[in-house]
Amino acid sequence: MNTSESIAPAVESILDSARERDGGDERLSVEARSFPDAVAEAEREGRVAVIAEVKPTSPTTEGIREDDPVELAREMVAGGAAALSVLTEPEHFGGSPETLRRVREAVDVPVLRKDFLLREDQLDVVEADLVLLIARFVDDLAGLVEAAKERGFQPLVEVHTREELAEAIEAGADVVGINNRDLGKLEVDLDTFERVAIEAPEDVLLVAESGIGSGENVRRMREAGADALLIGTAIMDGDVRENTNDFTTA
Repeated sequence: MNTSESIAPAVESILDSARERDGGDERLSVEARSFPDAVAEAEREGRVAVIAEVKPTSPTTEGIREDDPVELAREMVAGGAAALSVLTEPEHFGGSPETLRRVREAVDVPVLRKDFLLREDQLDVVEADLVLLIARFVDDLAGLVEAAKERGFQPLVEVHTREELAEAIEAGADVVGINNRDLGKLEVDLDTFERVAIEAPEDVLLVAESGIGSGENVRRMREAGADALLIGTAIMDGDVRENTNDFTTA
């Protein structure tokens, strides 16, 4: 874990909770829906590949959205989402493994498990198609990437700097998310994707994360090399089908 820079108290609290959470009792084996195929299909159909996030709440948003997450997920897919992201972190994001399980059963697109996963046994809590691994917070990134792949998961390795990108590539990441939000300060800067993406190998699938709230933002990230975009708050804020469609056709 890279602790060379300070971490925002809200994030430190999330990490403390993650360290205490149990893993699964049995090793999972997953038949994952292909995320690269979903991105390619969106491209063929002239859509922007969007990972729409079912996010009831978070430390950076106000209030809680209490709609049925399954219905929200279906509306997002109807709006053109290429994949979904479902929070399983319970204490700060209002997520749960059961929510992910229900959503994945209800849709036919790849589903990302978004959580703060620190240990191998935490991979075995619930089946998903992709799992988020945050490079900054994982002690043995290569080991966790390998463990995820052995179970059939597609690891989406999240980075924020060029150094973390290099670490992710060295660890065997095929899908890399570049987070525009600095988890040390919880500040968003879209320049982050542009600075980091330029160093990525051509065969790595790049996902732009955080701060994407308009069609202009979408076009900016795409021009900088984003193959897909993870969008949460801007879709959850209002009619999710219409909002998803707005981003997938931007």
